Amino acid sequence: MLSTLITSKTRKKLLIKFFVNSNVNGYLRRLASEFGESTNAIRVELNRFEKAGLLSASQKGNKILYRANTSHPSYNDLNGFLHKIIGIANLKKIIITKIEGLESAYLTGKIAQGIDSPLFDLILVCNKPDKLKINELVEKFEKTQERKIKYLIVKADELNGYLNESTAFKIWEKEI
Repeated sequence: MLSTLITSKTRKKLLIKFFVNSNVNGYLRRLASEFGESTNAIRVELNRFEKAGLLSASQKGNKILYRANTSHPSYNDLNGFLHKIIGIANLKKIIITKIEGLESAYLTGKIAQGIDSPLFDLILVCNKPDKLKINELVEKFEKTQERKIKYLIVKADELNGYLNESTAFKIWEKEI
């Protein structure tokens, strides 16, 4: 669906890169390599996003690092829209909110790095998981969505060994 609304494949990749996980950053050459596109095509779109105030840029050595401007008035709308289009919103609705005893859930892997993928990598923080129920929910999700799910269940005290800010982000947390 995103390809129908946004015809520029470079722009689509940049939206996913920066607006699915606001912790992600990138610089021109790495983005060109990751996307398999010319630096010129990437540069044009980065400049457009920066001029619109959607991206912020900072100098780090000889590189300019870009990241989402989370204080932009449209940031939350873009983030929410992309979460719906990619399926993160449905992931929460169909699976995450229905797991008893779940403390928090993190998205990891390619999507967390801002790279579109047919696979959701999840870390579920749960002390007494009902694995049969989780498998049932995963199967239900996979039948209705265009993505597969790979998950890992950990206890809260084991979580830190699995998280990295640029490759994982929290998508749900139990309300206290």
